[in-house]
Amino acid sequence: MKQDIAFIEREVLKSKPDSTALGFGRYFTDYMFEMDYHADLGWHDPRIVPYQPLTLDPAAMVFHYGQAIFEGLKAYKAPDGSVQLFRPEKNMKRLNGSCDRLCIPQIDEDFLLMALKQLITVEKDWIPEGEGTSLYIRPFIFSTEPYLGVRPAREYKLLIILSPSGAYYGDQLSPVKIHVEEQYVRAVIGGVGHVKTAGNYAASLKAQEAAEANGYAQILWLDAKDNKYVEEVGSMNIFFKINGEVVTPKLNGSILPGVTRDSVIELIRHWELPVREARISIEGIFKAHERGELEEVFGAGTAAVISPVGQLTWNGKTITVNDQKIGQLSKRIYDAITDIQYGKLEDPFGWTVKVAAVEV
Repeated sequence: MKQDIAFIEREVLKSKPDSTALGFGRYFTDYMFEMDYHADLGWHDPRIVPYQPLTLDPAAMVFHYGQAIFEGLKAYKAPDGSVQLFRPEKNMKRLNGSCDRLCIPQIDEDFLLMALKQLITVEKDWIPEGEGTSLYIRPFIFSTEPYLGVRPAREYKLLIILSPSGAYYGDQLSPVKIHVEEQYVRAVIGGVGHVKTAGNYAASLKAQEAAEANGYAQILWLDAKDNKYVEEVGSMNIFFKINGEVVTPKLNGSILPGVTRDSVIELIRHWELPVREARISIEGIFKAHERGELEEVFGAGTAAVISPVGQLTWNGKTITVNDQKIGQLSKRIYDAITDIQYGKLEDPFGWTVKVAAVEV
């Protein structure tokens, strides 16, 4: 795909928010990237335009049949003032995996990454520089064809929006309380649990709302068939350090293959520490705690990076992990990944991608 990207300049730029009070996903930059698809034209008309509301037909198929997918990644300001991305090619590949599962036309991964770099070049002044801050990047695709009938749409829109953000959980490294969900399920093998589709998150809201009302930050989902095997947290993959070994649920078709998850596994192996992917029962986790072998629990995801877990509640029983303090390994992983992301540490894996200045 070789197309020039049009640039439509806005008349008045927004005032930028206070970088010390960003929160997560509340503010949006001046511009966004937009591109359309039609079955007769393919992906076409790529453009950077002012951030603005969309106009859609009431019969747009996304409203009725839910063809909507997205990704999440970040841009970081390095100490030398340069801007870099963290493993963006993994997000582009995963986006195409989501496209495939939901019958959405594939995108040119190299072209979309180039377009993203151009958008970030335009919006580089929006990248915050405070501790733990970043520019969150949300690419997403949804069906726009006005038609009432159950089939893949023939028209789609792809957008990339940007949001200057702080820590996902506020005090980033303060251990969170997690409720193990027993009534609802998130995904089944053979379904869409392994892709980032909007419906997965809509289906999680009921349980998440109840958990938050009882003081929990997140839900830990169990498998849909037996309701006994650990899958993932609502916004993160999950890791357990048991008797010196790190264990995380094995990808099985209902668990999202997280980019941070993969990075954590690579990093631990690089340090020559024991780590494995396995089928993990929640009962086994609680028994490991009873034996005094459950040393650390932490989540890993783009938004939170690493989030230590201080409490787990399941089947009417609550266990405390590491005296509700962040574990040494969790902290070491967090420091290593964030130092690579922000350009403070040499990247031995080739994970970071510099965003060079691009003419727009």
